Order: sequence, then C-alpha cells, then structure tokens
Amino acid sequence: MTSNVGQNYPYSSETEAVRAATIARLTTERDGLAAKLAAETTPVDPSDRWWVYKCPTPGCAGLLHVAGFAHDLHAVYVVCDGTCAKTFLR
Repeated sequence: MTSNVGQNYPYSSETEAVRAATIARLTTERDGLAAKLAAETTPVDPSDRWWVYKCPTPGCAGLLHVAGFAHDLHAVYVVCDGTCAKTFLR
C-alpha cells in the first residue's frame, strides 16, 4: 500500500470527552495553537466518537486528533500530539 493511501485510514477512535480533553491540553501546551485553531476551524458537530489517525510525518510517532472543521474547505482539521506538533486536513 502506498503511503498516501495508508495515511487516509483511521488508526483508532476516541470518545468526545477524550478528544476534547486532548485538544484542550494541546492548546495550553503549545504557543499559538489556540489562536490558529480559532482562525482556521469551526467547531465539530456533536458525536460520540471521533477517528484518530497516525501522523504521516517521518520520525513522528504522534496521533492526529480532530480539532474542528476547516474554514471554507470540506475537511476535518487535525492536530498531532507528537513531536512534530503539526496540523493537517483529513
């Protein structure tokens, strides 16, 4: 399987409470992340569970957590909890 295809498959899922707590923790730990999310996303719809993806950044063992929906795009905006600390559209 090519890497770009493999990256689109979810790794796991998490509850809404775990997702929200992870995003809240990351926004307090990382300078500028809260402002970036406020500027680039809209809130997610209510859901019991959310997909979690593996980070595609080489050398990063982090997981991607849903932070919102991208403004003006049909995509889920995710944040890596690993060392790369990047954001992605899924």
